[in-house]
Amino acid sequence: MKFVDLPGGVGKMPIVGYGTWQAVDSELEAALEEALTIGYRHIDTAYVYENEHVVGKVLKKWLDAGKVKRDELFVVTKLPEVGNRPDGVEKYIKRSLENLQLDYIDLYLVHVPFSYIERGDEIHPRKEDGSMLIDPKTDHVAVWKAMEAQVAAGRTKAIGLSNFNERQIERVVANATIKPVNLQVEVHAYFQQKELEKLCKKHGITMVAYSPLGSKSIQSILAQIGIQKELPDLFDNQVVLGIAEKLGKTPAQVLLRHTTQRGIAVIPKSVNPQRMKENFEILNFELTEEDVKALDELDQGPAARVLDFSFFKGIQEHPEFPF
Repeated sequence: MKFVDLPGGVGKMPIVGYGTWQAVDSELEAALEEALTIGYRHIDTAYVYENEHVVGKVLKKWLDAGKVKRDELFVVTKLPEVGNRPDGVEKYIKRSLENLQLDYIDLYLVHVPFSYIERGDEIHPRKEDGSMLIDPKTDHVAVWKAMEAQVAAGRTKAIGLSNFNERQIERVVANATIKPVNLQVEVHAYFQQKELEKLCKKHGITMVAYSPLGSKSIQSILAQIGIQKELPDLFDNQVVLGIAEKLGKTPAQVLLRHTTQRGIAVIPKSVNPQRMKENFEILNFELTEEDVKALDELDQGPAARVLDFSFFKGIQEHPEFPF
């Protein structure tokens, strides 16, 4: 495994992690067991994924059995939209710690830059017309101060952001005592986020790529709520296929290696044991300069964004909508 050094000496993040978004309870338990057996130690989840309890069950089993030590694991979870206010940070990190059955989190992220009005235990509260019950008073600086307090309290070793745009990141950094150590955003060959990468390097912020293979599966989720959006399939791209054939690798391995060679960690999600193993085995080869150049040229910019939060009706009306 290769690692990404988090600034401030707060830890080393394995550059290949295991993503759990859209993984339901019935399949995640077995898949996470398999992931840990393969060698994954960077596990990514979130309060809104509603699967932290499954992750916690498996991790506790491995820890209790002595199959893994706590300091060998790198566990990431995230503050939900309904907790995206100063008084919500401690409340929800404590809930996540209870779900995960852990004493601390390695990296705690503000999941998104917008927030909802809290209503009971609803994760995605909606109005009668189905639109999101947005809270327009989101204050990133105040939320970040509450995030810093969680580091001081020992509940998390490091803190960061997810899905924030350049302006929002700059605002947090300018007002931070503890600067964000990580930004988790969508990154793949069609949407390479080069400008955001420059900003992160300027501030010493590491990056994690979610949907590093394009997540074409999101197309079916959108269709269920009446949004028809044709998403490109990176596995059918002739440049990707040509490089994969030349190297004797799968298209997924080529795509993941392209991102990790930039120093950006990846968290592909799969419950298929063979694909999980292939996704993990991407550090025993390197792409040539010619290969990297060809893949770099596939970048289509924001037009290729897969996850634009369009499945949250009315979210574009929030003053901190990032896109």
